[in-house]
Amino acid sequence: MSTQATKDRSGLDRYFKITERGSTVEREVRGGIVTFFTMSYIIVLNPLILGFAPDQDGSFLGGGSGDGSNLAAIAAGTALVAGVMTILMGVVANYPLALATGLGLNAFVAFSVANQMTWADAMGLVVIEGLVILVLVLTGFREAVFHAVPAQLKIAISVGIGLFIALIGFVDAGFVRRIPDAAHSTVPVQLGQNGQLSGWPVLVFAIGLVLVVSLWVLKVRGAILISIIATTVLAIIVEAIADLGPSSENPKGWSLNVPSWPDDIIATPHFDTLGEFSLLGSWENAGVVTALLLIFTLMLADFFDTMGTMTAIGAEAGLLQEDGTPPATRRILVVDSLAAAAGGAAGVSSNTSYIESASGVGEGARTGLASIVTGVLFLAAIFVAPVVEIIPSEAAVPALVLVGFLMMQQVKGIDWDDLEIAIPAFLTIVLMPFTYSISVGIGAGFLAFVLIKVIRGRFAAVHPLLWVVAALFAVYFAINPITNWLT
Repeated sequence: MSTQATKDRSGLDRYFKITERGSTVEREVRGGIVTFFTMSYIIVLNPLILGFAPDQDGSFLGGGSGDGSNLAAIAAGTALVAGVMTILMGVVANYPLALATGLGLNAFVAFSVANQMTWADAMGLVVIEGLVILVLVLTGFREAVFHAVPAQLKIAISVGIGLFIALIGFVDAGFVRRIPDAAHSTVPVQLGQNGQLSGWPVLVFAIGLVLVVSLWVLKVRGAILISIIATTVLAIIVEAIADLGPSSENPKGWSLNVPSWPDDIIATPHFDTLGEFSLLGSWENAGVVTALLLIFTLMLADFFDTMGTMTAIGAEAGLLQEDGTPPATRRILVVDSLAAAAGGAAGVSSNTSYIESASGVGEGARTGLASIVTGVLFLAAIFVAPVVEIIPSEAAVPALVLVGFLMMQQVKGIDWDDLEIAIPAFLTIVLMPFTYSISVGIGAGFLAFVLIKVIRGRFAAVHPLLWVVAALFAVYFAINPITNWLT
């Protein structure tokens, strides 16, 4: 491009390299809007995942009582952090990548971390995890961590989390039910009540699942958000006619919150989750070994997902450099690391880069200007946070099932003929949903991987970091027997 042509470009164009990357302001704005609508479902889903999961003391995030009273606050915090960090990604890294609370990560925090400590302690671990990743990025140690865990074991972790998320969706919808006397039954869970589907809420979920799958296979942009809105409208109509109430009062009622129109659509946001974290409480309540393992698990899921996401977005946008890395890689990773810590500090779980940003790239986004547009829309969404209170889990969790499918697709990247990786991958995948614990699946996979290498005499094939991690997980699994034996 000639010097005169460069001078004729606006400051906005020059800063974001819009023309240089073959884009226009119009495309960037359109791409940013599409990305927002594609991933804005997290404003709804994150409160439903975090808002009803108690910690070890029976307390709920944001001062809620488990009745949905804290959903609006969680939604507001979710939108706030997503907005600020996505704008920061656009300004600092000039990359069309949006960030928000990570699905899978929030489920891990809600169901595998918070039940071992207080909510503040759990969020403190998230903050520490983000800061650790930041140090790894700044020191260049990220490559060592990246290469320590076999690529196919990383895939297995993502697949296992996908199955875990899908199971949560089916259970929260009442499609799959726990059997109260499972110890005396031939099966621990079953289809609906008494092995049969019954009740209007389950039908609403089924319709929502059919809708989101249909929209997805038709490649409708915003499929998840559209399905949540449409199914919620159906749920409101059903509740208005049938007056079902909550499942605590009616076995065929709504699982988590009853769909009813709020008094206010637009309201002054309440950020009750902000600052709800404690950096050191988890070390005392859960123990040093447990805290270290939980931090490592969070870091593993967050760090490697980001590497894959930013590379995939760069490939689709045609932005990758000759070595296959995005421009300003370190800046992207720094912002992502800060986002993880910011999510914990705001009490809404770790924030991470979203692969849904690809929808905006598909609309022409190539620069950070698109991220700024997405971020501004997230900030605007703060003021309609009360809307999440009308959305029942039956209308939202079909999205979890779909996300589970999307994560499951990665299973084809595992070589099932190679027993040294296939068996650890299998244990990682199946134990997450079967034990309702992501950390158990990861620990079993790591231990199996190291054990098989030892049995085959391939000691050198195990990265030194994996020896340490496997030893920590061995202690993690044996901590109760060891404690009981010592006492």
